[in-house]
Amino acid sequence: MTRFLVSGLINIETTLRIERFPLDYNPVNFPFYGIQSSVSGVGYNLAKALICLGNEVEFLSMIGRDDAGRRVQNALQRDRIPSTSVLERLEETPQSVILYDSHGRRQIHTDLKDIQEQVYPPRLAAQALAACDAAILCNINFSRPLLVQARRLGKPIATDVHAIGDLEDDYNRDFMQFADILFMSHERLPLPPEEWLRAIQARYPAQIVGIGLGEKGCLLGERDAGEVCHVPAVNTRPVRNTIGAGDALFAAFLHAYFGGDTAQTALRKAVVFASYKIGAVSAADGFLDAAGLEEWYRRVYPA
Repeated sequence: MTRFLVSGLINIETTLRIERFPLDYNPVNFPFYGIQSSVSGVGYNLAKALICLGNEVEFLSMIGRDDAGRRVQNALQRDRIPSTSVLERLEETPQSVILYDSHGRRQIHTDLKDIQEQVYPPRLAAQALAACDAAILCNINFSRPLLVQARRLGKPIATDVHAIGDLEDDYNRDFMQFADILFMSHERLPLPPEEWLRAIQARYPAQIVGIGLGEKGCLLGERDAGEVCHVPAVNTRPVRNTIGAGDALFAAFLHAYFGGDTAQTALRKAVVFASYKIGAVSAADGFLDAAGLEEWYRRVYPA
């Protein structure tokens, strides 16, 4: 069992199912059972997935002193996510609205409120980092100072910079510079994914780089191996919403890799985990437990 520190966002997520993109103007619509609201956010999704897979998690985040914050606290308790280090320091809890269609396309609108101006208390962060095996530091501003703290403590650092499109991205450069394990999406890449992966390896020190390719699976580059591995997507159950697929992929990879699997085996398990997850609507739902993941992995990759 691995003990992970997760530092990342919590938000109230509202999903809206639409017929297609682009969305035509229409003054009134009635998508019965097409609107859902839940507690989500990258940090929350990662923490919940890792706990579902049987890991221990110390979760650092911030929420509002509002009704939405109380809803988050109830969800943390329900999902067995430790809430001691989730601090009520915001005036309002962040929110997101996500439009998605039946083809797997989605558009995300996130209102971070004032969280980008907040600093997580360094002493509390240091205590949590000291007790963990690995630090998952999401690319939110309050995680930024933890990069230096985790490096000083010798903790492996993993981060996902999501839809990146510039090697010198001002916002994400620190996260990419410190990451030992670095994941991202293909959606905004200015180069073919394999060329981009090589460029990332030439510019940044990460030992492992993963690029999610959506319906085409995932690429993995291991610096020591000197090769790029492509794991195609798999089909475990019908797709309902692809939101949160990247978080699921990242969480399951870290679970398997720090659990002793090779990077390539961990990626195959992560692809299976993400495939099953997108059979759910919310980004924070649809996670297999460890036994379920191993069962599906054996089905997809029989010995």
